[in-house]
Formats: sequence, structure tokens, C-alpha cells
Amino acid sequence: MTAGVRLTGFVDGKRVSPFQYGTVVLCGLVMFFDGFDTQAINYLAPHIAKDWGLKVAVLGPIFSSALVGLMIGYLVLSPLSDRFGHRRLVIAGTALFALTSLVSVWVGGVAELVVLRLVTGIGLGAAAPSAVALTAEYTPKRLRASFVLAIYCGFSLGFVVAGVVSGWLVPTAGWRSVFLVGALAPLVIIPLMLKFLPESLVFLAGRGANSERAYRLCRRIDPALPPETQQVTVDAAEAGGRVKLKALLANGGVLSTVLLWVVFAVNLGEFYALQSWLPTMLTGLGFASGTVVTATSLTTVGGIVVALVVGPAMDRLGAFGSLGALFVVGAVFLAVTGPAFHAPVWVLLGAMFLVGCGVSGGQKALIALAAVVYPVNMRSTGVGWALGIGRLGGILGPLVLGAAVAAAWSPAAIFLALSGPMLVCAVVILYLGRRARQTAEVAEREPAPAV
Repeated sequence: MTAGVRLTGFVDGKRVSPFQYGTVVLCGLVMFFDGFDTQAINYLAPHIAKDWGLKVAVLGPIFSSALVGLMIGYLVLSPLSDRFGHRRLVIAGTALFALTSLVSVWVGGVAELVVLRLVTGIGLGAAAPSAVALTAEYTPKRLRASFVLAIYCGFSLGFVVAGVVSGWLVPTAGWRSVFLVGALAPLVIIPLMLKFLPESLVFLAGRGANSERAYRLCRRIDPALPPETQQVTVDAAEAGGRVKLKALLANGGVLSTVLLWVVFAVNLGEFYALQSWLPTMLTGLGFASGTVVTATSLTTVGGIVVALVVGPAMDRLGAFGSLGALFVVGAVFLAVTGPAFHAPVWVLLGAMFLVGCGVSGGQKALIALAAVVYPVNMRSTGVGWALGIGRLGGILGPLVLGAAVAAAWSPAAIFLALSGPMLVCAVVILYLGRRARQTAEVAEREPAPAV
């Protein structure tokens, strides 16, 4: 075996091959089914309550159990991929949430459904960070944020499709049919992932797991490499292995990591608060049910559309500066939305779309930011912990906004209040960008040795 490929920067200087595009598509499909399974239960809850003769409030533990499962997957299982490989965790997580969704077709009571949703959440939380990590590793730095944003748009599309499929199937085939679709679709792509989804190059080469296999994957990225197997090396700082929380906090400093977590929590808190309470606020203002559904959906669609702009901006103009600007614009949209609640419907719908650009778009851009700033050896762990801590905001956000609704705050006042935390997020992101630049300048003076 002769000296050959050094992984650091290997992908960055080359055109994206069909093999790499295929990897991104598979990861995007995983995120799509993740979003479908996460959101479908929200559409099924009223039908389950009616079928079982329950009050809708009784179904609260079902939603909570899925959230707890997601946190377990993000915080506990996603770090294991840095030790056992991203590919294995993506496939295992997908299989887990698909099988528990399949079993849910025959569920007979609330307690059973709570347990199944808990396990489903664990599978969802285990698969997503590794899918993000694989996408980031197999795409060049100049396109990394765009590709990560693209697969995370799959998550949001899953939200939208879950509503469409539920509206189509439930009246004719019952609510259990949606669980069946949510199970069979990901089960179909598991054989495709077993055949075509690659393992992390850094995992294969850095830990000596299979250097020959790593070289074969390198040749699929760059067919111009000689057919004879060559050694694949990786910098010691990027080599795989289980990443402990202490190491994650040490990367860039405790303050930077905690501040990034805070931004995740605030942003997810605002996103889930709006998803939970916007229909209630609009209904209270007398809008028709069709308008309520459309307006709520547009907050997600706005995030998908803005990803087409913010992704390339993060790649070309800088991740921190672009995201900081998005949060500033989002804060402005939130602050000036008030008059739209008493304007013609088209104005309201346009305002909800713009709000979604800032809030939902900011959520996706944060995932891309984490994938860009964390080094490859701790990318899955970093993304997983950021998402896991962010879920705390997802729990608190609806509670805080619910208190404001109960206190008879007007929708205009609520949206104005939501603009404040968004503006704080912008300031924090810009501050983190300055710290990251300083850290990068130091790192350039101290190159790591190859192993």
C-alpha cells in the first residue's frame, strides 16, 4: 500500500460527484421521514381521542413522550456514531422508528402509545444528527451549508406531507393507516441505505476500521485516483472515537458552546410556540379554518423557501454573518406583524410566510451552522447536543406563549414580544462569529500532525 490520500481538504477541492449527490439524497429522505413521523401524531390526536372516547388533553403524555425520546436520541445515542460510525446509526435509527410506527398500527391504549412514541422518538433522534454529519462530510466546504439546509428542508417537507396524507387517508382508511404509511416508507429505503449509503471516511481511516474501504469511497469521489489501493490518512485532531461532553465543551470554549445551545433553545422555543398557538390565536380572531391551516403551514413553507437563499449566503459570505442577518430580519418581521391580523387575508398570509422565513428558516440555518463549525470528529455529537438542549426550549416555548394567551395578550403584542429574543439571538450569533474567527487564526498557526 503506497502513500496516497489525505482526507483533510480532500472533498473541498473537487466537483460534487453523482455518488456524493446520492448520499445527500438518502440523508434527505431520512430527514423527510423523520419529519413525517414527528408531525403525523399531531394530526392524528383528535381522531384517536374520538375513537377511544378520550378528552384531547389526555393525549398530552403522548406528545411529551415523543419529545423525551427525541432528547434521548439526540443526547445519548447520537454521540455513539462517532465511535461506531454514522452509517450504522442512521440505518439503525431509521429501522427503529419505522418498526415502532408499524407496531403503532395495532396499538390499543394510551399507555401503549406513550411507550411506542417514546421509542419512536429515540430512533428519530438517533438518525437525524448522523444524517447531518454524513451530508456535511461528503460535501465540499463551499457548499456545505447549502446541502445541510437542503436535507433539513426534507424534515419540514415531512411536516407538510404528514398533514396532506392525514387529510387524505384518515376520512377513508382511519388514523391507523397513517402510522402504516409512516412505517412502510422508511422501511423501503433501508435496503437502499444498506447498499448505497457510505460510512464516514474519517471513521474508516482515522480509527483504522477499514482503510481499503475508505480508499474505494475516495475513488468514487475522485475517479482520477489510481486503482491501486493507497493509504488514507486523517489529521489526529479529526480522527474518530467517542466524543465526551467535556471534549465538546472544550471545542471553542465552554462559553461559545453554551451560547450556541441558548440560541438553539430560543429559536426552537419560538418555532414550537408558534406551531402550537398560532391556530388558536387566529381562530380567536374569527378567521376561517382553511385560512388558519394555510397561515400555519406558511410559517413552515417560509423556512423552506428562505433556505434557498440563506444556504448559499452562508457558504459564500460567511455562516455567522448570514445567520445573524437572517435573525435581524426575522425580528423585524415579527415586530411589524401586528397590523396584519386586522388586514385582508392575503396580507396575513404574506406576513406569516415572512415570519416563517425568520423563525423556521433560522432553525434550519442553525443546523447548518453547527455542521459547519463543529470539526468532523465531533460533528454528530455537536449537532445532537445542540438539538437536544434546544428541545428544552421547544418544551418551554409553548408554555410561555400559552401563559401570554391566557393573560389575554393580543396577537400583535405577542409577536412584538417574540421579536426581542430573536434580536438577542442575532447579537449572540455575530459574537460567536467573531470568536470563531479568532480561534481559526490560532489554529492555522498550529497544524495538526497526520496519523
